[in-house]
Amino acid sequence: MLGYLKRLLTTGAAYQFGDILAKGIALITIPLYTRYASRGAYGAANSLLTAVILASIFLRAGVGEAFVRFYFDDRDAERRERIARTATAAVAWTTSAAAIAAVALAAPLSRLILGFRDPLLLDCAALGLWAFTNLEMAYAQLRVDERVRAYVYASGANVAMTVTFTVLLVVVAGQGARGLLLGNFAASALVVLGLWVLLRRRFSLRARAGDLLAMLRFGAPTVPADASVYALQVADRLYLFRGYSHAAAGEYSVALQLATIVFVVVRGFQYAWPPLAYSIEDDREAARLYALVSTYFLLAAGAVAAAVALLSRTVVRVLAAHSYFGAHAALPWLALGWTLYGLYLVMLVIIARSRATIRSLPAAAAGLALNVVLLVLLVPRSGAGLGIAGAGIALCGAYAAMLVVMHAATRRLFPVPFEWRRLALGAAILAGVAVSGELLLPGEGLAGIALRLLWLALIPVLLLVTGFFAAHELAQARSLAAAARARARRARGAESEAERQAELGEQLDRY
Repeated sequence: MLGYLKRLLTTGAAYQFGDILAKGIALITIPLYTRYASRGAYGAANSLLTAVILASIFLRAGVGEAFVRFYFDDRDAERRERIARTATAAVAWTTSAAAIAAVALAAPLSRLILGFRDPLLLDCAALGLWAFTNLEMAYAQLRVDERVRAYVYASGANVAMTVTFTVLLVVVAGQGARGLLLGNFAASALVVLGLWVLLRRRFSLRARAGDLLAMLRFGAPTVPADASVYALQVADRLYLFRGYSHAAAGEYSVALQLATIVFVVVRGFQYAWPPLAYSIEDDREAARLYALVSTYFLLAAGAVAAAVALLSRTVVRVLAAHSYFGAHAALPWLALGWTLYGLYLVMLVIIARSRATIRSLPAAAAGLALNVVLLVLLVPRSGAGLGIAGAGIALCGAYAAMLVVMHAATRRLFPVPFEWRRLALGAAILAGVAVSGELLLPGEGLAGIALRLLWLALIPVLLLVTGFFAAHELAQARSLAAAARARARRARGAESEAERQAELGEQLDRY
């Protein structure tokens, strides 16, 4: 199991590189963009971004998910390349047709989605629809072979170009929401073209009918579920933008960006987890790994979410313009929501492994329905009046409901021995530290920040005291730590030896 966890961490870290770089730069540039783009513009750009991703799910028709699953069903290299070419061609054709149609209908679509007419803004989103969907397919080609270096280079280039283009368009050219979208999507389009050249043996515009039909049979049933899951994020942002307040939608968008540290953990896991999970042929071994990964994912992502919750005011005050300070109210809930979504991904792999993809639909539908109900009850003044905090709570409630329904659908399909005691104990410790710190400690000033950082140190202490870690896990941790110290000593010894040799060489040169 330790080997599998190392593999998951290694590939996950590599896939996180682009997101860490992108989100890190996004955090740094939030003060810049929020001063050059109004809250309304920020909300409009974010609403179109989420609409693009939602539309992308329908255009992929589950082909990307089927490609990853089918890739590990066949070890023949020629067969794998044929499947890859079919998947690439299918996505390229559907996205091109959809982008052309979106440009032709830009004016009415912008009024439908945003409530006002801006065809040029919709044209930027059409480019994004093509670029984002094809980039996801190209990245999937790299992930199945664990071509980590190529992935890092491609995602790094995407980030560098995105930042450059966006700064020029938003700050220099004053394009506001258009600049935010075009800067992002133009960079992605260039990366897609570069990856098509790199992966030219797997790129084609001719789809093999037999392979495509097989992938659609597997992947198409996942589309309603995937769309429903992503609609959770679209629903809250569009509801805030159209039914509550453009300014609140802008604050909520900033909160989503500031919750990015949890998102990065989840995204790396989302990319690394399916290839590893599908590559394990023995069902019993896979079930044990799924249970262990669930426990440690909750611990890792939950600890990050607890830190975000305790430091939410400070993060917003430091990284966003003063007019966006209200974003702190939603930040803890969005961090928790991303953690719950990561656990949902474990359940999704269980269903895909069993090829019963249609079973994910009831959970997604239940989550979406509960999300809409909670938005209406919690957000407006006519309800609980919680504003954007209510939207975050609604998202968490929806993900929790999805986990319950998903577990009920999978426990007999593919039994996994989840570590319920440790899951409950870890969740209780993380929630207890976050809530008690919020209630007991000051939220402002250097003293408040220092106390909250120290309060987070209670998490490892409580985990050890309550016996969260098994004896063999502690032994393995001590062994890994000892090995790391030994490597460090050898490295220092080699460095000292090199310095002595260099000094001797200098003395000989003087003689």
